[in-house]
Amino acid sequence: MADNNFDVVFVGGGPGGYIGAIRAAQLGLKTACIDKRGAFGGTCLNVGCIPSKALLKSSEYFHLAQHGLSDHGFSVGEVKLDLPKMMARKDKVVGDTVKGIDFLFKKNKVTPFKGAATITGPNTVKVVLNDGGEEVLTAKNIIIATGSDVVALPGLTIDEQVIVSSTGALALGAVPKHLVVIGGGVIGLELGSVWQRLGAKVTVVEFLDRLIPGMDGEIAKNVQRVLAKQGMDFKLGKKVVKGEKGKAGVTLTLEPAAGGAAETLDADVVLVAIGRRPYTDNLGLDKVGVALDPKGRVVVDHHYKSSVPSIFAIGDVITGPMLAHKAEEEGVAIAELLAGQAGHVNYDVIPSVIYTSPEVASVGKTEEELKAAGIDYKVGKVPFSVNARARANGDIEGFVKILTDARTDKVLGCHIIHADAGTLIAEAALAMEFGASAEDIARTCHAHPTVSEVIKEAGLAANGRTLNM
Repeated sequence: MADNNFDVVFVGGGPGGYIGAIRAAQLGLKTACIDKRGAFGGTCLNVGCIPSKALLKSSEYFHLAQHGLSDHGFSVGEVKLDLPKMMARKDKVVGDTVKGIDFLFKKNKVTPFKGAATITGPNTVKVVLNDGGEEVLTAKNIIIATGSDVVALPGLTIDEQVIVSSTGALALGAVPKHLVVIGGGVIGLELGSVWQRLGAKVTVVEFLDRLIPGMDGEIAKNVQRVLAKQGMDFKLGKKVVKGEKGKAGVTLTLEPAAGGAAETLDADVVLVAIGRRPYTDNLGLDKVGVALDPKGRVVVDHHYKSSVPSIFAIGDVITGPMLAHKAEEEGVAIAELLAGQAGHVNYDVIPSVIYTSPEVASVGKTEEELKAAGIDYKVGKVPFSVNARARANGDIEGFVKILTDARTDKVLGCHIIHADAGTLIAEAALAMEFGASAEDIARTCHAHPTVSEVIKEAGLAANGRTLNM
């Protein structure tokens, strides 16, 4: 059993676990990583971020071939959907990405274990292997990185056929005639966009009176406007109180969130996308004394240490946004801390992206948060319609909004709607990481013609001196 003695064991092989394990091994710690799925990468790589982006890109091409090529001078005949081939491409993207993790584990000498883990003591983990048998690992430090799982809606049993979670929505065998998405957040809007572009009628039911709660209010309103223009329907301020399966699909009963008369809504597929919950099931945390908060998250200090000194937690199982890149940064931080370095994550500069068309990206504070905090701020807002490259590309929808401290000009937040928003937001995140001002961005030379010039122009706008509008 000497080979099963480790400096650190990561329980969970998603973005936080596998990245943390690689960094720990690079720093000279004998490291193991356990995942019960049978393929490392977690929800993100297997049934989340990566397959959804593959389908989003494929559906964008399908829509472009049907509706967008004529503007560029191309005439095409009937465009037919080969859904099995599209799904096969998605599966290959996932498979190739997962194989990449296996390669990285070998390269960095991380020991992988595929099976279900139970923490049996402050320094021991039992693994029931997927291929049979058990292994008992000992570790100076144990890192819980088990991610999250879908939140179920009472009264609706997910069967991944007619009533689906995000997992089932990534593998439908046919395009639904009417897809009802319960939840107006990131997952619902992205997967709704996929199937709408492929031909489905999509209706989004949201309990609140707005989409994407937590996002800047002006951005959320514009997202709804753009998606409605594309054909997506919205029922805001509504709650689903019942769902009945029949031969033709599902009949949902809706009621106003504030109370009132009920209505029914028929769908042949229902996607439940009301959020995710920390996944700490069957880990034995109660027996070893790891404390959880009322939402089921592991309680940790600023160095990710739980109530048991040798057990730590990162990613979706602790407080903060449930984002793969947040988990990755925490994985690196905990590895560096255990190696005696100064691991750190700046939680004020974690970008978030919604991969609809156009994309929506945000980093830092929203206007609502600044108002609530009583911070005097300025706004620099510039539409992409003034940008030459955006016009040449045919992607003029959207804008950049930079929020700055009215006294110091320091960038406090940035919000973007555009086809390239997910890439563009990195410039704002980097600027904020270094404490840049709007003037710093404005005085940075941007290549011409590029859509990133709009960020420069927004920096100028924050100080009332735009050049191109």
